[in-house]
Amino acid sequence: MTATPRLRVLAAMSGGVDSAVAAARAAEAGHDVTGVHLALSANPQSFRTGARGCCTLEDSRDARRAADVIGIPFYVWDLAERFREDVVDDFVDEYRAGRTPNPCLRCNERIKFAALLDRALALGFDAVCTGHYARIVTRADGEREMHRASDEAKDQSYVLGVLDARQLAHALFPLGDTLTTKAEIRAEAERRGLAVAKKPDSHDICFIADGDTQGFLASRLGEAEGDILDEDGERIGTHQGAHGFTVGQRKGLRIGRPAPDGKPRYVLDISPVDNTVTVGPAESLDVRSLTAIRPRWCGTPPQGPARYTAQLRAHGDETPVTAAPEGEGLRVSFDAPVRGVAPGQAVVLYDGTRVVGSATIAATRRAPDGAAADR
Repeated sequence: MTATPRLRVLAAMSGGVDSAVAAARAAEAGHDVTGVHLALSANPQSFRTGARGCCTLEDSRDARRAADVIGIPFYVWDLAERFREDVVDDFVDEYRAGRTPNPCLRCNERIKFAALLDRALALGFDAVCTGHYARIVTRADGEREMHRASDEAKDQSYVLGVLDARQLAHALFPLGDTLTTKAEIRAEAERRGLAVAKKPDSHDICFIADGDTQGFLASRLGEAEGDILDEDGERIGTHQGAHGFTVGQRKGLRIGRPAPDGKPRYVLDISPVDNTVTVGPAESLDVRSLTAIRPRWCGTPPQGPARYTAQLRAHGDETPVTAAPEGEGLRVSFDAPVRGVAPGQAVVLYDGTRVVGSATIAATRRAPDGAAADR
């Protein structure tokens, strides 16, 4: 049996239990591990409220204590300006344009596996280790593939679908190969003497401490009254900013007039140009195909149409598709209509458990291929 090579590993330690256990497992495997906490806020007191968010002074201290217990060197790197430009400002700009972004993907793409990885390689490290639940499989020809975690209930490969072959070559995910519940991960942390064993998980968007996304956006984009329209273009209500809505949204529409059929209405389209929001019945959310931009491939790009499954949300189900490169973008056709698909979201393609790649949804079509785009 070939021994696992000893690597110089930079372990990204958020201050939570997953990244602490991942760092401990990497060290236990014999790697030369150094821990690093990323300071991503210019005002670190503001990024956590209770169990929300991350990146506070509390988190930095928790990560340092975990590194001390593991017995590895530890540093704090200030990436606050880069995070603001590449993640926070991007998030606001996407909503300004009427799109629905996923900041976790952007953070993985531009911070953890770009800014952090580039600095790590420049300093002589071989790999970056994180607490994500995903697997790296090395093929016989030496090329690395990313696959879903062994426990698909905790799989996080969707938010890692932006990683390219170069980044995968320098990635370690020590939690991805084990079939363990979160309770067992916490028990392992406790056995290792890590104080973060009982620390609550962070959730929601880390830079919106109180979870009020609409309030966050309103504070940066302002309020501007606009019209809520039905599918025929008739004005049926008003709103205080199109950025406060997402495609597929049902609650919070505040439309006084009931639909003619008495059924609920959903957001179908958001137009930042004229500040309008269009609503309609659930069946009008059905999408048959989409076009996507900025594809990123976790290996060799596909050369023509092929069959895959696609995931459209971080905790969404897979759906069968046919996908093919189209110019510098990607076209994806669904076997059966899907709902809640919005421009700005990521579509991640899978071949079995293997992550093929991802792209950002630019437009969707309700009708079969060949018809005019609806949005």
